[in-house]
Amino acid sequence: MQTAERSSGHDPSEHVIYNRCLFAYEAAATMVSGNIIELGSGEGYGIKVLSPLAGSYLAIDKFDTELPQASNIEFRKMMLPSLAGIPDNSFDFAVTFQVIEHIRNDREFVKEIHRVLKPGGKMLASTPNRLMSLTRNPWHIREYTAFELKNLLEQFFASVDMRGVFGNQKVMDYHERNKASVEKITRFDVLKLQYRLPRQLLQIPYDIMNRMNRRKLLSENDGLVSQVSTSDFFLGESSEISFDLFAIATK
Repeated sequence: MQTAERSSGHDPSEHVIYNRCLFAYEAAATMVSGNIIELGSGEGYGIKVLSPLAGSYLAIDKFDTELPQASNIEFRKMMLPSLAGIPDNSFDFAVTFQVIEHIRNDREFVKEIHRVLKPGGKMLASTPNRLMSLTRNPWHIREYTAFELKNLLEQFFASVDMRGVFGNQKVMDYHERNKASVEKITRFDVLKLQYRLPRQLLQIPYDIMNRMNRRKLLSENDGLVSQVSTSDFFLGESSEISFDLFAIATK
């Protein structure tokens, strides 16, 4: 199922958000080893980055995922948060990027990840920083601040290192143009219906407007959009202006 939530490297208008998502995997590649489980493998581009570093790689998603040809990769089609059938203490790393905001029972999700990790194993999680969201995203059950996400993870994990994904000036220029474009659209929502209506009613209109906005930004700023790469993002201590939260939680 292709929505604005499942970013693709094949659409030039999604180039910035795609590279922002891909950056999380490149950051994780400096940390992971051993047996890895990915919760919410999406389009599968992260598998190509991380699976060569793994002894075994188990990818899980509710939709089919395109897999590289490699003997150490397994895919299971499952609905999260349950990890039924996966033994306790099985993995060295659990990777879940841009997923937890979609999970209704986020506490059970974190609990299950903790269960399948080995002692000393790490959960690497990214999710949008609510303080940087330009509008309500009806595909998300909720979004988090750094404090909220850390508080959730600390209910299960021994330690939590909260970091953030930031962008350089090139990325910030794109963000400011995107923000101005979104504000032109949302100025008509004088009754703040985006925050009042059931999110299911808003998903398709949001998808349409989101794609139209991204394509408009591309047509007006092609040089800026096409020039952004993963090297334009970096990890730092989480703050109000990080685009995404990036948590490293240790069992």
